[in-house]
Amino acid sequence: MIAITELNRIMASGFLPLSCDCSLNSDGSLRITVFEPSSGRVDLLLTRVSPQGLDSVRSIANLIGELRTEIKAGRRGFAAMG
Repeated sequence: MIAITELNRIMASGFLPLSCDCSLNSDGSLRITVFEPSSGRVDLLLTRVSPQGLDSVRSIANLIGELRTEIKAGRRGFAAMG
């Protein structure tokens, strides 16, 4: 996996105008929150995403595409993914 700061930067740019925050859980999984910045409304919350395979801009872009599809489908959260 690439550095969490770089992951955050790429993810944030991929969800504009929404905001995205990625953080590492104690078990090494990722917590990803996509939200509307002015209201704080959470559009998607993933609490345990495997970072395996997130080692390039292309793989992260693919994840962003998948998550955008989930948001459009009206899904708001998952316990695990990947």
